[in-house]
Amino acid sequence: MATLRRQYMVARPVYSDDTLAEEHEKIHIHHKTTLAHVIQYLRCDARRVKNAVLSLLPIIGWMRIYKIRQWLLADVVSGISTGMVAIMQGLAFSLLASLPASYGLYTAFFPMIPYFFLGTSRHISIGSFPVLSLMVGAVVTRLVPDEGPPANITDFEGLSQDQQRVMVAYSVTFLMGIFQLALGILQVGFIVIYLSDTLVSGFTTAAAVQILVSQLKFVLGLTVPGINGPFSTIYTLEIIFKQITSTNICDLVMSIVIMLVVFVVKELNDKFKAKLPVPIPIEVMVTIVATGISYGFNFQTKFDVDVVGKMVSGYESPIAPNVQVFQESAVEAFPIAIVGFAVAFSVAKVYSIKHDYAIDGNQELIAFGVSNIFGASFRSFAASTALSRTAVQESSGGKTQIAGLISAMMAMIVTVALGFLLEPLPKSVLGALVIVNLKGMLMQFREIPYLWRRDMPECVVWVGTCVASILLGLDLGLAVGLGVELLTVVFRTQFPRCSVLANIPGTDLYKDRKEFQNIHQTAGVKIFRIPSPIYFANIEFFKNKLVEAVGFNPMRVLRKRDKALEKLKKLLKKSKDDITEAGTRKFFQTTSDGGKPAIDPSSVNWNADLPAGIIVPKVDLHSLILDFAAVSFLDISALKGLKTTIKEFMRVGVNVYIASCDAVVFERLHSCSFFDKEIPTSMFYPTVHDAMLHVTTHREVRQSESKFIQPT
Repeated sequence: MATLRRQYMVARPVYSDDTLAEEHEKIHIHHKTTLAHVIQYLRCDARRVKNAVLSLLPIIGWMRIYKIRQWLLADVVSGISTGMVAIMQGLAFSLLASLPASYGLYTAFFPMIPYFFLGTSRHISIGSFPVLSLMVGAVVTRLVPDEGPPANITDFEGLSQDQQRVMVAYSVTFLMGIFQLALGILQVGFIVIYLSDTLVSGFTTAAAVQILVSQLKFVLGLTVPGINGPFSTIYTLEIIFKQITSTNICDLVMSIVIMLVVFVVKELNDKFKAKLPVPIPIEVMVTIVATGISYGFNFQTKFDVDVVGKMVSGYESPIAPNVQVFQESAVEAFPIAIVGFAVAFSVAKVYSIKHDYAIDGNQELIAFGVSNIFGASFRSFAASTALSRTAVQESSGGKTQIAGLISAMMAMIVTVALGFLLEPLPKSVLGALVIVNLKGMLMQFREIPYLWRRDMPECVVWVGTCVASILLGLDLGLAVGLGVELLTVVFRTQFPRCSVLANIPGTDLYKDRKEFQNIHQTAGVKIFRIPSPIYFANIEFFKNKLVEAVGFNPMRVLRKRDKALEKLKKLLKKSKDDITEAGTRKFFQTTSDGGKPAIDPSSVNWNADLPAGIIVPKVDLHSLILDFAAVSFLDISALKGLKTTIKEFMRVGVNVYIASCDAVVFERLHSCSFFDKEIPTSMFYPTVHDAMLHVTTHREVRQSESKFIQPT
């Protein structure tokens, strides 16, 4: 049964852009000068001050609507659940940063305090993130290697290796915070849009592989020096396989058991999350059990198991970062800042959409910048968020960052009063917890077949970013991934899918003639569409595709006509009986007064049968319509190329029209002196159908006029 469709009919004149502007007055937009924008930005009044305060301190906004009776208990329960996870992850991720475990608890506490006041997300859990920890650890082991002397930094004198590494970590974090704060103040939060979901997925998957490799030494109980630079993953695996026979069986068995138990319980948490009030804190449970067994059976002495060891009790006074470390690590600190913000903003965006509130990218940059600067002053390392920890905070009922503040308080309690209880904890347990938490990131490998089938350029970005990050390191890998991503964008615009349009009968719709059956294409008219901006990189591609669509090159036709014209002139000068002026008259357009044919290219009827030996490509096209609906901008090179191309077609007798040109593009054409006597503004039409109706009407009028002009 056919679907009954609504119909509409519109009766209006055929418009060009000029006639449309004459009949319908346009609003003249006055563009402000740069100085006017600056003055407006610096203007101060009570309303702007209020908005600035609310923007800088988002806590005011959500505290005014806080529902104590409904939300407070949920935030407390969520904070306790998240705090237990944050403590375990802080201890585990500190190993990735090549730091003593206690400093992971610093990262679970200090950065949360500024974010509580400055952050716009109500659900993300602030603290350590494995990818950032690994990136910080790369800088730490480069400046303070396991073997060999540390970097030549003055303040290293008299410090132990752990103290030197802590100095590097908090100095890098401080610099990372400066970068984030500066980007936020400069209002460039949009920078995160250049990190597509595909790129982030490939990057985090590569980071998961590197994290997995870095934790094998703890799981196997091996002594493997930290290696940095390109191919460090391969070199690390080489050392591990050489030492594989020295594996500590106690560490290995304990790690396997813990990974299996945690994996199974996490799967149960996911399966029954609708029925469980809070997820089962399996990481905390296995940590407590493993610590107790290690202490009771003295694993450190009997089985030579490497344990966490001395935990720092309490907090030290604030300290300034080391400027020399700034100089040594600036190149690494910037990508750490970008990645930390990109991951946190992506997670925050997911939960803001789910719970229907707004987040501000620039304010998030400021919040993370201040949080990392504040945390680094107390010796914490890079903070962002972790999806698993944030999922616990949200799924356990957290409504606001009060839950995050409570989780930070729990980390503080452990640091101040309970840290000594974790000293017998085997590092292999922390390594196993890190590995089992990589499941989500490692499962992203499943995206490759999907991307390969749906979007091959995106698949290239994913694979290129992942492989480069694994082989070259996360900082260089991110740069390579960005380069590949930008190249795919360039290629998509440089080589767009151009098409020739035709009319769907009975409608004003024009579609690609290759995609529809029973489609009408008017003889002598071509409608050409380019679905991208036109700029220096694709103007030649545009011209080549246009020549391919019309079936001839106007420059080649002009050259052929010039040569043919010279031969025709010679024929007219001959006085033979078979070649006379009257004999060649049929090759020329007849003047309206029946006068003598002119020896001029425009007066020659090039579609007539020319004398033997004169060959000129016939042009069966009289009108060319360029659909500019998808052209968002043109640069100077494109303007010059477009102008030259239009004039070439006009000189071979093809009328050119441009349809659906954007007002901004049209204004740019005016400002760049695109129009002249040969290219008037009257060739622009608001729609393709307007242009087509003009062409057919104009053609019919010319044909009717030609019937009354008889040759002499």
